[in-house]
Amino acid sequence: MGLFDKFKNNKVLTPEERRAKSNETIKSMGIACCENLPLLPAGSEVKIKSVDEICKRAYAAFFAIQLGCSISNGEDYEATREKCVRLMNESGVGIGDLLPKELALFSSGYSRQNVIDVVWTYETYWALLWALNFISDKELLKVETTCDCKKAIELAAIYTDVETAKSCAKLKSAEKLLDMADLFYRYHWACVEKQLRPQTSIGNLNPEVVAERRRGLEWLIGDKQDWNEISLDT
Repeated sequence: MGLFDKFKNNKVLTPEERRAKSNETIKSMGIACCENLPLLPAGSEVKIKSVDEICKRAYAAFFAIQLGCSISNGEDYEATREKCVRLMNESGVGIGDLLPKELALFSSGYSRQNVIDVVWTYETYWALLWALNFISDKELLKVETTCDCKKAIELAAIYTDVETAKSCAKLKSAEKLLDMADLFYRYHWACVEKQLRPQTSIGNLNPEVVAERRRGLEWLIGDKQDWNEISLDT
């Protein structure tokens, strides 16, 4: 069974079984494995964000990211800001749906690091697209490079607003969300370990991509509303 096949069934696993499956997967990829990392909860113990919450967060994040990319590219700030605000309103989200880091970009009180942080949430947003079934397992699990920004923009053009996206979304089951979150948690451990011990093998993992996609997955199964407040301890 290949890596992508492991996410095609809805079998209910205990936390211990899920950890064992993740460990088997990463070891088969030649990635360093910590056998006894803490367990994620069982599917019956987590409250998954609703489709409405996920879609609103996705649209708000998407337009904040676009403004961040525009700033990074040295484009006209006021014109892009006005366009993003207009498109946000048309899509069914507004300034009030932005997280504090995102909001800073719209108030011109941003720092360079602030822009970098928001642009990197393209990867966090990518995890939400996967949860809504707008991208495949293979696309989320391609962790050697950053996400397909062109496809992300095309999807925003196809599903023009929150209500359209909600009507087309097929939210992943709690089991599938936990399977993926558990795998990325263990990917992330290996990436952090490599910072401490350079000889650690992480295969083709891109540490920044792994961390941000894990953030999105943790947001989906957690109680935090601001994904910047989620602890990514390993």
